Amino acid sequence: MAKLIHSMIRVADEGISTDFYKKAFDLEVAGRYVFDGFTLIYLANKETGFELELTVNGSHSGPYELGNGYGHLALSVDDLDAEHARLRNLGLELGDIKQMPFEGKPFAKFFFMSDPDGYKIEVLERAGRFQ
Repeated sequence: MAKLIHSMIRVADEGISTDFYKKAFDLEVAGRYVFDGFTLIYLANKETGFELELTVNGSHSGPYELGNGYGHLALSVDDLDAEHARLRNLGLELGDIKQMPFEGKPFAKFFFMSDPDGYKIEVLERAGRFQ
């Protein structure tokens, strides 16, 4: 049986990105590996075994072009209203909280934000399929 273990994104600045993910989602550096020309940084927290891999390419300068194929990362929290307030108090830019019904029933309560490199992040309240 296959098990999802990580997702990778390319970032321009290791320090800015690791600080953002620590501040926003309490993700700590679980491993850092320097290779010839690039560095891999794995971020995780105690909530899950899934990791976010940050790749810093030494030969790349400037922002990455995210293209139109990338969607978003998603994280779940117990209390979406409290998390929205906490992140806003940290000075992070957030979208409004939205609710999305499906077939007349609540399906998702969420908001979006972006990381320093422009990657979209969806924060969902834990309920239904979004645990």
